[in-house]
Amino acid sequence: MASAEPDQRGDHPDDEFEFHRGQVRHTDEPDAIEFVDVHKTFGRNHVLRGLNMALPENKISMILGPSGTGKSVCIKHIVGLLYPDEGDVIVHGKSVPSLPDAELFEMRKKFGVLFQDGALFGSLKLYDNIAFPLRQHTEKSEEEIEDIVQRRMREVGLGDAGEKMPNELSGGMRKRAGFARALVLEPDIVLFDEPDSGLDPVRTALLCELIKEVHAENGGCYVVITHDIMSARRVAEHISVLWKGKIVESGPAEELFASENPFVRQFLAGESAGPLGME
Repeated sequence: MASAEPDQRGDHPDDEFEFHRGQVRHTDEPDAIEFVDVHKTFGRNHVLRGLNMALPENKISMILGPSGTGKSVCIKHIVGLLYPDEGDVIVHGKSVPSLPDAELFEMRKKFGVLFQDGALFGSLKLYDNIAFPLRQHTEKSEEEIEDIVQRRMREVGLGDAGEKMPNELSGGMRKRAGFARALVLEPDIVLFDEPDSGLDPVRTALLCELIKEVHAENGGCYVVITHDIMSARRVAEHISVLWKGKIVESGPAEELFASENPFVRQFLAGESAGPLGME
């Protein structure tokens, strides 16, 4: 596991990292993904500021934090769409920034990604959207592809929707379709970029239950980027709280929800009083 800074508090109360304890509570699983002292800057915006984070194998991990604190930037580093300015990102023991293009292309087959809007192709039927990665990246026959696509569609509750076009689907159905497409290559790691965005509370709850059910059947490392605390309470097994480009605290979900760190306690309870303000 990537070592975290033992104490990132400053010597005076105005230190912006006063509440960043850097505390990492270990799980019983090896790490699938590690961020090692990662810095990333866009212009004058220093988004990741020495990020140390480990995401365990065979768990549903959530990266939580206020909007604009670098959560989605983490996903882009994991899949090699962004490289760190400093530091390293390690997936299953391999340094992503160090991989040649051909090896990075192969590594990306390990990943399934569910984007905020499902990212479906508007000109393709739902069936063809879900079949697309198999046709693009494998030599499977259409018969084999049909077996896989139909199984994944049934798994997410879309078994009779294959002929529909994306514009005929509700927001919740598009999310489930994106989830099915993320699963067809049997990925070792599934990344969810704010999957609850745009969904009402009931459909968010149903999507959370679906994530839990599919993970229980397939295993692997699931990483969910969100700022929705109810979603975290429903599905998270491991939580990393990200603020100002560093980990405030991380570990098993039940321990994070019992944390005495003022920032973690405020954020996970959704309270107005605490170190997190409107800035």
